Amino acid sequence: MGLLPTYKHIINPRLKNIYLSLSSDGELIVKSPRVSLERIEKLIISKSNWINKTKEKIAEKKGKPEFLESSINIYYLGKTINVILKESSRDKLDFLESEFTLLYSCRDLEKLHRTIDRFYLTRAKQTLPVMIEKWSNIMSLKPTKMKFRKTRTQWGSCNSKNEIQLNTSLMKLPPRLIEYVVIHELSHIRHKHHQKSFWEEVGKHCPDFKVCRKELKEFSV
Repeated sequence: MGLLPTYKHIINPRLKNIYLSLSSDGELIVKSPRVSLERIEKLIISKSNWINKTKEKIAEKKGKPEFLESSINIYYLGKTINVILKESSRDKLDFLESEFTLLYSCRDLEKLHRTIDRFYLTRAKQTLPVMIEKWSNIMSLKPTKMKFRKTRTQWGSCNSKNEIQLNTSLMKLPPRLIEYVVIHELSHIRHKHHQKSFWEEVGKHCPDFKVCRKELKEFSV
């Protein structure tokens, strides 16, 4: 049993079966009713090939910060950007003195991730409303509200009230893929499904949407 990967176990008495999944960070998550650990571990062992292959796919995805000695590499608008690390009394990532610089008060990995997330949020609030307005006018589809926040599973969503929420991690993507996501969510104002008429709406404004969907899978949310 020593070869078992570490995992997070969530007990839900309403479940009838055991479910395995991996988070965007590659953490194994087990959801189950109240069952013995032996049963869970037997399932994990039987699914070891799937777990390892899925972890490899997650590791290959673009968009995760890569920390080096005195700098980090992040994705911004589809490009790998080298960010210089500088110790400071504050925590901020921005474009300073013709280079991307991350100021940090404490070299703590979680804190650095939060600083990067704030950078994406700031840039998303500057960039995405302009893009939404552009495509809203072209498509004659207006959202009732716009929200920008980091989520772990979706690039965007549109609810029954026609409120659109966009993931701030969109700022990692090339502009053409960001535009595809915007067009996709605006199309949901007219079509609350993913049936043929929805994809026809998307295709009017993004003819290569199938290529965009495929490329989008290469990036980590």
